[in-house]
Amino acid sequence: MGEAMQRQPGRERFLPVTRRDMEERGILQPDFVYVIGDAYVDHPSFGPALLSRLLERYGFHVCILAQPDWRKPDSVTRFGEPRLGFLVSAGNMDSMVNHYSVSKKRRKTDAYSPGGVMGLRPDRAAMVYCNLIRSVYKKTPIIAGGIEASLRRMAHYDYWSDSLRRSLLMDCGADLISYGMGEHSIVEIAQALDAGLSVQDLTFIAGTCYRTKDISGVRDCVMLPAYEQMRENRLYYAASFYEQYRNTDPFNAKTLIEPYGSVFVVQNPPAKPLTQQEMDDLYALPYARTWHPDYDKEGGIPAFSEVKFSITSNRGCFGACNFCALNFHQGRIIQARSDESILEEAKLLTRDPEFKGYIHDVGGPTANFHQPSCKKQLKSGTCKDRQCLFPRPCPNLVVDHSGYTGLLQKLRALDGVKKVFVRSGVRFDYVMLDEDDSFLQELVRYHISGQLKVAPEHVSESVLRMLGKPPHSVYTAFARRYNQMNQSCGMDQYLVPYLISSHPGCTMKDAVQLAEYLRDIHHQPEQVQDFYPTPSTLSAVMYYTGVDPRTLQGQDIGSMKKVYVPKDPHEKAMQRALMQFRNPKLRPLVEEALRSAHREDLIGYGPKCLIRPSGGQNTSAAGRRESAAGRKDRKKGYRESAGGREDRTTGRKDRTAGREDRTTGRKDRTAGHKEREAAWKRRKRNIP
Repeated sequence: MGEAMQRQPGRERFLPVTRRDMEERGILQPDFVYVIGDAYVDHPSFGPALLSRLLERYGFHVCILAQPDWRKPDSVTRFGEPRLGFLVSAGNMDSMVNHYSVSKKRRKTDAYSPGGVMGLRPDRAAMVYCNLIRSVYKKTPIIAGGIEASLRRMAHYDYWSDSLRRSLLMDCGADLISYGMGEHSIVEIAQALDAGLSVQDLTFIAGTCYRTKDISGVRDCVMLPAYEQMRENRLYYAASFYEQYRNTDPFNAKTLIEPYGSVFVVQNPPAKPLTQQEMDDLYALPYARTWHPDYDKEGGIPAFSEVKFSITSNRGCFGACNFCALNFHQGRIIQARSDESILEEAKLLTRDPEFKGYIHDVGGPTANFHQPSCKKQLKSGTCKDRQCLFPRPCPNLVVDHSGYTGLLQKLRALDGVKKVFVRSGVRFDYVMLDEDDSFLQELVRYHISGQLKVAPEHVSESVLRMLGKPPHSVYTAFARRYNQMNQSCGMDQYLVPYLISSHPGCTMKDAVQLAEYLRDIHHQPEQVQDFYPTPSTLSAVMYYTGVDPRTLQGQDIGSMKKVYVPKDPHEKAMQRALMQFRNPKLRPLVEEALRSAHREDLIGYGPKCLIRPSGGQNTSAAGRRESAAGRKDRKKGYRESAGGREDRTTGRKDRTAGREDRTTGRKDRTAGHKEREAAWKRRKRNIP
């Protein structure tokens, strides 16, 4: 945003984005300059807004430097050198996911940039911004954070280069990484720097990673495999990641150390979860709740429309799907706001001139996770070696939807609210554990707009185990219960399953099984999600290493079970095509996939077949029998058609004769008409 565009009205509601903004508020030097890869949106759905407003509440001056030109070093000098340091975030979304599809093709738009314009941030934005700042300010503290830095805090598989990359701290000029959501750690960092501590001395803050050559003072730690060792043998990386995975809880995690020759990256245990009061206070800060007015000319920020009338009610997720990074970023302990806090935000929405009466969502990573999964978590943390829901529900799991149900009822009773939608994910397996139907009834009757989207992801039991999802029978039971509830409520609403292709463990046989299921439920997905190996997920580790880290026995890296991984682009395309087998454009791929899986029985004319034969060819035994029967029917049809042709020929002759009779009749009528016309003329001339 340039100085020439700075005088739009309403900018005083935002943090300074230009030097003039800063000076008009009497700020001679900012405490922090917050460099972000997104456009500046001051709304609690955007991480930089949360952290910058929190720092402001603690008395720190924060200036926002959104989407600086990474090709120009002077772009980071707009506010001069900050008193305490630079904060760096790639944005709400990983810059590589933002820029590239799973097929590594460049996307055309960026929903977090003005007008959706692509190209306003670099690839690997967190690294590039940190290095840009360091090239100008040699000694100023730099703290990297946000989802991109958080998931790259240790060595990680990078899908886009198909390589094992080092910790972000080893490749950029940052002094610290504040990982996770970051509220506690960023305040501690700010207060420590303000107290005069050097950034090199900040080795004690939970939720941070730092780089050092001296680990003599580190206690209660786990030494991970060295980076060079992991790069030479992928099994060491799988073992290392699983140790990290087991140490993501703030109450029982140990300090982790990752060697890089004579240098070490040290990860302190995660920060403690926010209390309900802290959550309420955080969301009550004075957000402008919109994009900065400098973006009005470009039409604003497309991503904001998705959240403008939505409310975050919780964070964290104990579902722990293997392809999801939430366990690494937000953790498994649910943190929820109070009803009073959420109702106050809803009342703010109703006073917005553009509010039409519809709250678009009330939820978080999982809408119906409204409290910690068991009572011990806030004192002892989550279990290291077992999940709450997978492979079967824990006996200590607290199943209770009453709090969330009551919240939804209170929201829809507010003046000015016509409907409250639930569009965050709903864990159907958690719903199935609740014997009380009150939540499902509330959901079906009041909070769905024609269809409910849930995520069974697959139907093959072996693939579901790799995904960390419940058995397919749980989903089918939920589908029956959902349909029954619709009937009892007098509703006719659909259940739409989210499904994934090419996940580790998914063979062509599994992909065909999924296609058969889609055939049976008469569902044709409009879009298909191919597995995307994003950093710091168990599934990405399976993709890179070809083993399941969860099967590690002690320190024996050879004990991990191998996993089939579909990597070939053509095979992945066939798996995707099977999910859309009714699409004529994909027919060649579908046929190739069926033949490669030796499922030619699904090529034919029967009710169970996915596609028809091409060019009348059908090579399976069942298909040949079917084709033979079809030929007999066609021969019989030919005989019947021959008799029909004779009848039609006779009919044509009769019709021809009829036409001749009608022609003769017309000639007779014409002659009569001529005689009458001649008689009329003679009468007119009085000729007898």
